[in-house]
Amino acid sequence: MVQSLWDGTKAAQLQGGLDELVYRSNLVGTDRRVCNWGGGNTSSKVTVKDFRGRETEVMYVKGSGSDLATMKAGNFTGLRMDDIRPLFERGEMSDEEMVGYLAHCMIDAKHPRASIETLLHAFLPFKHVDHTHPDAIISLCCADNGKAVAREIFGDRFVWVPYVRPGFTLSKMIAEGVLANPQAELVLMEKHGLVTWGETSEACYAKTIAIISEAEAYIEARVDAAKLFGGVKHEALPAETRRDIAARVMPTVRGAVSDAKKMLLSFDDGDDVLQFVGGRDAAELSQIGAACPDHLVHTKVVPLFIDWTPDADDIEGLKLQLKEGVAAYKEQYRAYFERNRNEGDVMFEAAPRVILIPGVGMINTGKSWAMSQVSGALYHRAIAVMRGATALGSFVSLTENESYNVEYWPLELYKLTLAPPEAEFSRKVAFITGGAGGIGSETARRLASEGAHLVLADLNLEGAQKVAADINEKYGANRAIAVKMDVTSEADIGAAYAETALAYGGVDIIVNNAGLATSSPFDETSLKEWNLNINVLGTGYFLVAREAFKLMKAQGIGGNMVFIGSKNSIYAGKNASAYSAAKALEAHLARCIAAEGGEFGIRVNTILPDAILQGSAIWNSGWRNERAAAYGIEPDQLEEYYRKRTTLLVNIYPKDIAEGIAFFASSKSDKTTGCMLTIDGGVPAAFTR
Repeated sequence: MVQSLWDGTKAAQLQGGLDELVYRSNLVGTDRRVCNWGGGNTSSKVTVKDFRGRETEVMYVKGSGSDLATMKAGNFTGLRMDDIRPLFERGEMSDEEMVGYLAHCMIDAKHPRASIETLLHAFLPFKHVDHTHPDAIISLCCADNGKAVAREIFGDRFVWVPYVRPGFTLSKMIAEGVLANPQAELVLMEKHGLVTWGETSEACYAKTIAIISEAEAYIEARVDAAKLFGGVKHEALPAETRRDIAARVMPTVRGAVSDAKKMLLSFDDGDDVLQFVGGRDAAELSQIGAACPDHLVHTKVVPLFIDWTPDADDIEGLKLQLKEGVAAYKEQYRAYFERNRNEGDVMFEAAPRVILIPGVGMINTGKSWAMSQVSGALYHRAIAVMRGATALGSFVSLTENESYNVEYWPLELYKLTLAPPEAEFSRKVAFITGGAGGIGSETARRLASEGAHLVLADLNLEGAQKVAADINEKYGANRAIAVKMDVTSEADIGAAYAETALAYGGVDIIVNNAGLATSSPFDETSLKEWNLNINVLGTGYFLVAREAFKLMKAQGIGGNMVFIGSKNSIYAGKNASAYSAAKALEAHLARCIAAEGGEFGIRVNTILPDAILQGSAIWNSGWRNERAAAYGIEPDQLEEYYRKRTTLLVNIYPKDIAEGIAFFASSKSDKTTGCMLTIDGGVPAAFTR
């Protein structure tokens, strides 16, 4: 049940006006049972002094493209009420006219564009107005008998307006309905949401919560758990089994949905999801339509429901159904677009945003992990609405054409233009071994700066977690994850890729970077030392690349591998036969994989660095002393020694190698594979020839 989050002590410290509106808005948005992500809007009418010092009534309203839970003062738009009020006398007004007119009403041109539903707030004669999408209220508004049920709950205290797309007409209908009913305390918008108001911000928020609570109590008294969604058809598989199945099928799904543009995936097996997908009526219910117009851009009209009998031994059967299901969904979506398109419309990616699997859960897709989470969060709300609506009567939704006209509505699409532009590595997942080290961590930051999602694999889990945390703090939640992995362990590598598939759906780039180094004269090189180098630098690189190759083939959308070799891959290093031989193995292995990977769009290239002392665990070990001894110098002279032996007289740093990796991983080298790139300052003995 929703609860009031209003803190009187905190509210008393606010400056009133806009500060109080920000506080109220954040409270409304914090509980997603009250308001959808990115949806809803709030307003306050206050008196301020304009640029000439005159007292002016101004309405602050949520700006377009903001989320109530996180918005700040700068996300609101201030508009002069004296300019807006005359609009109420008009008979009609197009969206284009409305947007243009409201732009002239703004008190500051730097404010964001006003919300689509600005006039809804302006036309109501109340100081503070909330428009929300509460689960309980939308359950009423999406029930076939919703208006009758509302009368039982609210008596004559509500105004019911039939579904009309937001804009001038709906705003005027709401205001006229309220003016015609002196008892009105709320407006119920069919298939859409709730409007409430108050003379203070606190009173407005309290009314919003109170109205929702009344609806919740009524619905919960009528919910029969045994009959929800038609009763249980399929029990959920055990949690570990669900996750294993999801990890195994998500690369297949990612490939199927990424034909137009690559998509990131996330997996959700929440209790409400499992209850819904296991219901007898779920397949039919899920195809009725969206639970709220605000969902459409992120969830599409309907999800893809996979009619699969849960069976942990039928993974291949599930993969086949997913491939066929996604293909059929895309064909149906294209047909839906053609039936309803308006001149100038450009079709979105046809792939589903929500995929439901009985016994397993929900897979969500999006241009980023964050956007896949939005699709999932909104479908949780859809499940809650269907739960409530079917407890009251039958669930109903918008017509196909109504849905289309919201999904492709220019005013709704404008919000999408406010997102940052996509970068080189947007929509891509990079898996980096040795992710905690100097080259690995620098590469992670470099790729993250251009949109990549990262998996940092390292034996040093704590170090990898710190790098991931730094990236997430800078670029957003879950842009990077850390996994503990020994590159010589098939089990560790398998588990790491399974975790990658669960986290993001698959992988596009691997950076084979984990390393070590030893030094000793050839006749003093022990079998243990030899095997250590070959196991980590040879076998380890083979295992990491092999499993990535399998995953990339399963996705069917190409891939990219970058091996971090060494100057010693082609240079016979003194007192380093084991290390040099293993590094030579790496370089040739990369070329072998490149030869086999071409037909699958898998590119493999190698970088040959030299003497990366900065941030390196290798160079902070005995290797520094061993190499110094091999050259007859002191360890603290090594960096200068390496600089002077280069033709460019430079030192090489992790960021230099990261740039090379970014080049090979990018579209700039789309037609390059099997290549070696030296980044060593120019060591003549290691020139490739």
